[in-house]
Amino acid sequence: MGKQSGSPLNPSAGPDLGQDRAHSARMYDYFLGGKSNYAVDREVAETVTHLFPAAETAARANRAFMHRSVRCLARVVGVRQFIDVGAGMPLSPNLHEVAHSAAPECRVVYVDNDPIVLVYADALLGGTADGTTCCVQAEATDPAAVIDTVRSEGVIDFGEPVALSLHAVLEYITGDREPYRIVRRLMQEMPSGSYLSLSHATGDFAPDAMKAVVDLYAQAGTSAQVRTRAEVLRFFHGLDLIDPGLVVAHRWRPDPASGLLTDNQVSLYAGIARKSSAL
Repeated sequence: MGKQSGSPLNPSAGPDLGQDRAHSARMYDYFLGGKSNYAVDREVAETVTHLFPAAETAARANRAFMHRSVRCLARVVGVRQFIDVGAGMPLSPNLHEVAHSAAPECRVVYVDNDPIVLVYADALLGGTADGTTCCVQAEATDPAAVIDTVRSEGVIDFGEPVALSLHAVLEYITGDREPYRIVRRLMQEMPSGSYLSLSHATGDFAPDAMKAVVDLYAQAGTSAQVRTRAEVLRFFHGLDLIDPGLVVAHRWRPDPASGLLTDNQVSLYAGIARKSSAL
């Protein structure tokens, strides 16, 4: 499973960086081989790996999908604006680096509300002479605040197509927090010709292992919910999926290395869809 957007703040003590307890964004960083994690994160991550031995493989497959999806959107489709909700810990190549390598004029806004992520936000703020990158604070479960905060930066032109990325985020928004309403509300603000790029953990291939992982996250204080293919597909309601549709992440326009993976190892659906009309 991936990264989480949103973490509580303690107003009397300043941002609670959660350094004394496992944090999903830092665990994801650990699975990817990053250095922005602590012993407590590694301990819980190793427990996850015991329950689901392919956890690192799944995290890397998700990251690889992000890279391929951004290259497709920037090079093939021609999108020049990206909003990444639930940015997670910086780990090169980040989304903006992939976008700028395809088209230097791309503009990228990262959105996150995790204090620990925002501490590292400066690492995200590299740009090019023609492009722009910034990081803003907003809670993914408050789509109006996300849009208002992004608009206030003046980086994104909402009159032109935008690629909205929700990669390994929605599994941390449980049903009682209305995840489908959140995605629909965000996409309503995007102009026609925009795209939704989404990945989501599933229990379809390893149900017992994924249930155990969800339970472990709950014990660590993080609510999570894996979803079936039909449930993930619902996030794209009213949008037009581009080829190859909603598939296990390593099967989405795969590179040669992807052929070595199995659906069971990846346990993650991914897809990109185009908004062709008002929602």
